[in-house]
Amino acid sequence: MMRPCLGRCSRRRRRRWPGGAVAPGDPARASGCIGEIMPSSGHRLRDVEHHPLLIENDNYDSSSSSSSEADAADRVWFIHDGCGMICAVMTWLLVVYADFVVTFVMLLPSKDFWYSVVNGVIFNCLAVLALSSHLRTMLTDPGAVPRGNATKEYMESLQLKPGEVIYKCPKCCCIKPERAHHCSICKRCIRKMDHHCPWVNNCVGEKNQRFFVLFTMYIALSSVHALILCGLQFISCVRGQWTECSDFSPPITVILLIFLCLEGLLFFTFTAVMFGTQIHSICNDETEIERLKSEEPTWERRLRWEGMKSVFGGPPSLLWINPFVGFRFRRLQMRPRKGGPEFSV
Repeated sequence: MMRPCLGRCSRRRRRRWPGGAVAPGDPARASGCIGEIMPSSGHRLRDVEHHPLLIENDNYDSSSSSSSEADAADRVWFIHDGCGMICAVMTWLLVVYADFVVTFVMLLPSKDFWYSVVNGVIFNCLAVLALSSHLRTMLTDPGAVPRGNATKEYMESLQLKPGEVIYKCPKCCCIKPERAHHCSICKRCIRKMDHHCPWVNNCVGEKNQRFFVLFTMYIALSSVHALILCGLQFISCVRGQWTECSDFSPPITVILLIFLCLEGLLFFTFTAVMFGTQIHSICNDETEIERLKSEEPTWERRLRWEGMKSVFGGPPSLLWINPFVGFRFRRLQMRPRKGGPEFSV
């Protein structure tokens, strides 16, 4: 199936080399656009030959070539999506609500000092780790391919041979590396894109998957802890006096505990399933999109522990469960961008 070049080049008939590469002197080559012979969508990845320099040079961006690498490292990724921002704020509010009920309704009125201290420290630590993981997932670049890098200069740097085929995304005008997919919400191609999660207002991809896994794990653990505390609180109030087991009135206490139980059940179910699917995907080196599309692997898979080490970094250690690894303060400088919903600070 012949696919036309989606640039500003001439649309008249072009000469092509075997494999769909653009011939020298072609107007498409002169304008920096790419013409390809596209296979069917179901066989695309297994038939494409990705050039090795795509991995080495995929950070090239002609629109920001004058920016220094240190300046680019200071940017914080954020997606300006209304639905995603609402879901992210709701996530924080629900965690804060759970912390309020656990601390002020159940633990502080308790007569057992050490029971309140130990459970209060555990729950608040889990909540802080969960929200920190959420922030790292939301504000970390998931592995976006530079937009607009399908230029004449970049194509010449790849030193393509006759018959080699590379692919250009017509939506963000970039050369797609292997295993990259375009996200319609982020408006970018994302390396090893697993899915777009509105609850973290970001894609889950190559660079932030570990933080998403930690987020689901800590939310599941804090939900289990909250459910256990709710059960103990109901037992304590039923055996004793409702007016003595909480500083709130009995009806308010019952309503707050019921809502916390429902929240804990929903959060635990959702995050436990997501945690399991993420670990399964990492151990099989297969993203959710690749699994749903039944794409044949054209890459060398890293199975089980090799996949875990590639995502979490290094051999098993306590650093795997630390969401603050690699964190550093970035300077706050507004950097508006055109043509996309994300901005950097």
